Amino acid sequence: MTTTQSELANLSRYIFRAPRWYVSLTFAIVVAAAVGVAAFDSGAYATTWRGLFIFGRDAWEGVFFIGIPTVVAAFATTGVDRFVGGKLTANRSSLLALISELILVTIVVTAAVISVITGLGQRFIFDALVVALASIFAFRLLIVMAVSRSSLVIAALPASIQTLVAAVLLFVYSGTLRYISFGGPLLDAYMMPYLARPERAPAELSAISMEHFALLGITSVLYALAVYGFIIVVDRPWRRSLNVSMLDFLRGFIGHIAEGSRELEEFFQQLGEEALIPVSVLSFKTLDDVEKARFVLPMIHPGPMGEIGGGNLPERVATAANGLAFPPHATAGHDFNLVTEREVDTIIDAVETAANRIEYATEATRSVRTHSGESSMLGQCIGNNGLLISTYAPGFADDIAYGVGLSASAEARTTGLSNVMLVDAHNSNNGLSGPTLGHVTPGSARAFDMISAARQCGDRLSTAEQYPMELGTAWAETPWDPTDGIGPLGVRVAVLKVADNETAYVLVDGNNMEPGLRGQIIEAIVDEGPVDAAEIMTTDTHIVNTVEANNQVGSAIDNDIFINTLSELTTEARRDYETVTGGMAVERVSVTVFGSDRTETLASHANAVVSIGGAFAVTVALAAIAVSVVIFLFA
Repeated sequence: MTTTQSELANLSRYIFRAPRWYVSLTFAIVVAAAVGVAAFDSGAYATTWRGLFIFGRDAWEGVFFIGIPTVVAAFATTGVDRFVGGKLTANRSSLLALISELILVTIVVTAAVISVITGLGQRFIFDALVVALASIFAFRLLIVMAVSRSSLVIAALPASIQTLVAAVLLFVYSGTLRYISFGGPLLDAYMMPYLARPERAPAELSAISMEHFALLGITSVLYALAVYGFIIVVDRPWRRSLNVSMLDFLRGFIGHIAEGSRELEEFFQQLGEEALIPVSVLSFKTLDDVEKARFVLPMIHPGPMGEIGGGNLPERVATAANGLAFPPHATAGHDFNLVTEREVDTIIDAVETAANRIEYATEATRSVRTHSGESSMLGQCIGNNGLLISTYAPGFADDIAYGVGLSASAEARTTGLSNVMLVDAHNSNNGLSGPTLGHVTPGSARAFDMISAARQCGDRLSTAEQYPMELGTAWAETPWDPTDGIGPLGVRVAVLKVADNETAYVLVDGNNMEPGLRGQIIEAIVDEGPVDAAEIMTTDTHIVNTVEANNQVGSAIDNDIFINTLSELTTEARRDYETVTGGMAVERVSVTVFGSDRTETLASHANAVVSIGGAFAVTVALAAIAVSVVIFLFA
């Protein structure tokens, strides 16, 4: 992963599952009530006979003037947007209304604090309220345009609901309507009691004048134009280089966090390109022909984030296997992210095709370990097929480029091996920092180190004597979850015993490891027993990255407990020994992946939206506010 791609991965910190619409609305009403208690001072509180607090008039006024516009917007926005051809759902509409309420509350409360400190008075607060109502209209306009792909004029209809409802309530209950005559004393006598009710509102609202509503209309138009200008400027690079709209990316991202929809994958599919990838399957069966363990290695990257694309590939592979599945990380980076989860089905089909073609052997070699420069390689030959596991520990490394892995595998096969499963152990990294983040790229010294280590490993394995083999397995879900850096597959151990040699293959469902942890585990299960050799692998699952982009194994859990868990599982696997046969087959399959140039371009553009686009948005907002201030001064 390059630095640019790591910044794209950092977007995963924004990924969450939005609450259901009723949860959003409940929270919105509670916030409105709390703001009412803080903003108004009626003294109308009451308690029950048990002493329980009941929201008084102040809380109700907060709910009425802040909560009702939110509730109306939550329900009406979906209906209006769908009526004009949009795609807003109830969950998205409620979340949008809640966020808009929080924006409004933040602006008004900040203005109230400033007013108290500076003595600017009540009118300043209501001037800020006008800016807040116009701001949430602009924010909602941007989101509606992104989600529903509507034009500015059409999107303005559902986007204006929250602002419009709040303005109507303020208009009626501030008494502003008394300055308007409907056309006669008789008509005014009938209309005023219903359309002008200042006596039922907080006294503070008397500071609102007709000018505020005129300014709200002017400011809203100004902010709408600012949003449109922002979209035009930010969207242009996306259309020129990727032929897609930034709004499509924003729509997919909102859909994913709000409802877990696949709209973001649809966006990625527009960018993808076809790639032919090898899918390697190493299977072990007991003598009664029951699969005991299956190692599966498709040469793709399980990303880009969360469960998008191939992010949940390890769990899918494990679910489809008959025996205990081991889906370690392949030698591939973010360029080989699957664009949609549907592509995983293609991978699973290829796995089954390869598994059905396996020719099983009864013997294997002892394991060997070779070194070349920074690269270390653990290898073992099953029949005429090689299992090779690469690590740069105790150094730091992240992903190994697809081309480097292919070259190393080809180099190992020149020694006489039929098939090679080359695993990137992905087990030592120092986080998302530095210019290359430990990425092993073609032409680098570490790439040649790996190729050389693979050749040495192949040389030793192809001439090594073979013996009957026994295999024992064990696994545990562990008490940890993705927030701790451990995915649903937990920890899995396979120990292969050949003659007097016992080799442990430990797989952790996580994304890389904290520096030094791999060495401590090796020390516990090899140097202090009970096995002769071992390697620790991670799946590189990106489920754990819905928490944060850098959530490596060992960063959030007790390492001593973790190491003890692995030691116990290794011992348990050794008690599970059975005589087995083993074999490997490789199936090539065509899938749609991000592609090298597209990944980097998308990452740079997405980062630009977050950084430069964010700064530009602030600039546009400040400019619009400055113009608003000028309008307010001369109004």
